[in-house]
Amino acid sequence: MLRIVPIEFSEACEFVRQHHRHHRPPQGHKFSIAVAANEKIVGVAIVGRPVARRLDNGWVLEVTRCCTDGTPHACSKLYAACWRVAREMGYRELITYLLLSEKGISLRAAGWTCLGKAGGLSWNVPSRPRVDKSPAQLKMKYGITR
Repeated sequence: MLRIVPIEFSEACEFVRQHHRHHRPPQGHKFSIAVAANEKIVGVAIVGRPVARRLDNGWVLEVTRCCTDGTPHACSKLYAACWRVAREMGYRELITYLLLSEKGISLRAAGWTCLGKAGGLSWNVPSRPRVDKSPAQLKMKYGITR
């Protein structure tokens, strides 16, 4: 049986380092949670301020990482729990982004809605050069609101 458990940010980041297919751990968070099966951590979710500055209005949070070891239903359990926590903290919306190659089944199972295609290409611009650290491709934006 899966259950939500607390986790320190550093531990969540280490889980992401070991298990995430295409992302490094994020720089910070508002909160992190984990899902356990028989006392073993099988997944983590890290929630922070929106990466896109124009969405950072004080009422929106973003699931910046959701990562599991492949345990069935762990992702949907984490996404649902993230929304419960964010809502209780007073936030009005929670968003996340998936690669186009990902199906979003866990998000839809947790009550989230697909909001359509979103950016996801390179953040590198002449006025602020950057090195891409994640796949530069369009993504699908998902959200859940009060």
